[in-house]
Amino acid sequence: RDSAKGRDLAANPRAAAVFWWEGTNRQVRVSGAVAPVDDAESDAYWASRPVGHQLAARASAQGEPVDDRPSLEAQVEAMRSRFGPDGPVPRPPSWGGYRLTAEVVELWESREDRLHDRIEYQRRPDGGWDRRRLQP
Repeated sequence: RDSAKGRDLAANPRAAAVFWWEGTNRQVRVSGAVAPVDDAESDAYWASRPVGHQLAARASAQGEPVDDRPSLEAQVEAMRSRFGPDGPVPRPPSWGGYRLTAEVVELWESREDRLHDRIEYQRRPDGGWDRRRLQP
């Protein structure tokens, strides 16, 4: 949550995600509000990750400059010495997940001559969805 992405989401808690399936020439785009997940959910996900991933996450200030690869590896080794090779490794307070709540979902399918199919669903205040076709 201290990374550039975390700072961006703190300043503007909205995001979009695109899922592309090259083999089918289809994609889904989801956009909406983003909120941090609670500590219990972050703890559960952290505990499911391999110890090596936990050590690397503890050692790394995500997205910040590092002098070189050996420096990064030394930071991980310092965490391994601190917590042991098998853990447990406590979750850092700044490490946690985010939840994107879909407000708009667009289904896109490539078609010949760029006449792609685009279907958009927008969430209504009552929780239902409105559907409309978009031009390519």
